Amino acid sequence: MFSNAQIVYKCFFTALTLLVLVSHSAVAEISQKENESTYKQLEIFSNVLSFLQENYVEEIDTEKVLNGAIRGLLFSLDPHSSYLSPADFKELQEETSGSFSGIGIEVTIKNDLLTIVSPIADTPADRAGLKANDLIIEIDGDKTKNMGPYEAIKKLRGPEGSPVTISIQREGWEKLKEITVTRAMIPMQSVKTEFLSPGFVYARITNFQSHTAKDFNNRLQELDRKHPIRGMILDLRNNPGGLLQQAIEISDYFLNNGVIVSTRGRRKDQETVFSAHNIRSGRLYPLVLLVNEGSASASEIVAGAIQDHKRGIIIGTQTFGKGSVQTIIPLPDGAGLRMTTARYYTPAGRSIQARGITPDVIVPFISCIPQAKEKNGHTAVKEANLPNHLAGPKDSPDSGDGIPGAELEQKLINDNQLRSAYNILKSLNLYSEYSKKNS
Repeated sequence: MFSNAQIVYKCFFTALTLLVLVSHSAVAEISQKENESTYKQLEIFSNVLSFLQENYVEEIDTEKVLNGAIRGLLFSLDPHSSYLSPADFKELQEETSGSFSGIGIEVTIKNDLLTIVSPIADTPADRAGLKANDLIIEIDGDKTKNMGPYEAIKKLRGPEGSPVTISIQREGWEKLKEITVTRAMIPMQSVKTEFLSPGFVYARITNFQSHTAKDFNNRLQELDRKHPIRGMILDLRNNPGGLLQQAIEISDYFLNNGVIVSTRGRRKDQETVFSAHNIRSGRLYPLVLLVNEGSASASEIVAGAIQDHKRGIIIGTQTFGKGSVQTIIPLPDGAGLRMTTARYYTPAGRSIQARGITPDVIVPFISCIPQAKEKNGHTAVKEANLPNHLAGPKDSPDSGDGIPGAELEQKLINDNQLRSAYNILKSLNLYSEYSKKNS
């Protein structure tokens, strides 16, 4: 059992260590004046703790108070710096390498409010209709004001099959809306690929996990063996980010050389440049990227690299603007310190932070465009709708390894951004084929 003096000293030492880490300054770099100010504040802190231990109306849980102080220290810096308890740190590791039970969203603090960065595709949150920039006001009746992102995520996670009720505020809504979502295992299958039509690939990355780049490469190799790839749509919509290295490897897949992303912090050793390597010429097919307000962090790194190198065309809406680097530092007791250490910059030197990536072609999402109609309100008639219409030749080429024609048409009707991307991709392919023939 610690005495009051020992506990105060422990608190003093812990706070001092964190302050030095967060400031990113070696002891020799801190001026004498700064040292004196730091120690004075720590002395005040230790005195407050001592008074609380001796005079508070009830006996306080010292460990809980200290953890709260550390959390407050980091939360006061920025929305992404946080203290991770041993359990939280373990969950973070599982999130990037395994699976977990929850609703499938990434959250942050924006304008002092708990905000959804994006729902992960094909998760309970996505199916429940949650959207990027929705504000979470309550979780199971608990107010989220002054609640950090990790504390919120902990409340949103739970046993598979259990419900969680959240109160959402969305721009354009007059009042809060309660939405009950059933938790499920969130798969770490982050890559989906298929042919839209022969040679034209649709690839979707839902988040950047430890195996994303490897899975992406393997799946594209499988498709290329079936039918040579002539163009690709890479869908990064509602992708909240993930591991930096995976974003670099995905960017590197498409680029021949040059900078992919750079980071700049307060110290020289935090200034890093990541560059592309030579790639096979077979990967230099036309490329279109889809992004939206739910594309953040690692997604923005990929979009920024492709855009600055003019390797492809970016379509959609302005991205989220999460352009800061977090470093995870393991602590001796199994806990972790998540700390913002630098900012991301695109190859052209643009900061992503609080700005995001502006698409080359801005296409707002419109949910389901109605079937084409004539001026009198009747549905437009095609040859195929006429009774006893003449069938097409039996030897006409079909969709091959692509999505069947009717299914593809419906997919493009339901997703106007994808339709725009597909039309642009086919145009780029026609132009590149023409250029090859006439070069």
